[in-house]
Amino acid sequence: MATVKIPPVLRTATDGEKQVSATGGTVGDVLRSIVGDYPDTERQLFGPDGGLNRYVNVYLNDEDVRVLDGLDTAVEDADTVMILPAMAGGQ
Repeated sequence: MATVKIPPVLRTATDGEKQVSATGGTVGDVLRSIVGDYPDTERQLFGPDGGLNRYVNVYLNDEDVRVLDGLDTAVEDADTVMILPAMAGGQ
């Protein structure tokens, strides 16, 4: 199982967990596994088209999955998936 690090903004939807274990052969499978366990995360992780929400950044072992194969990026059991909300702001 991959380890998934949960950002503070999603922890209310994951019963306060800072990290969870999830199964799946791809990043998309892992995120859908989280949604299966914690349904309230779906709107925050996925857009209406089923793709990754544009306000969420996902990293696999410190690599942005958008520069890899996106949701189709392969995941191994020893991997770490990190979910980070996109930051905006400034002047």
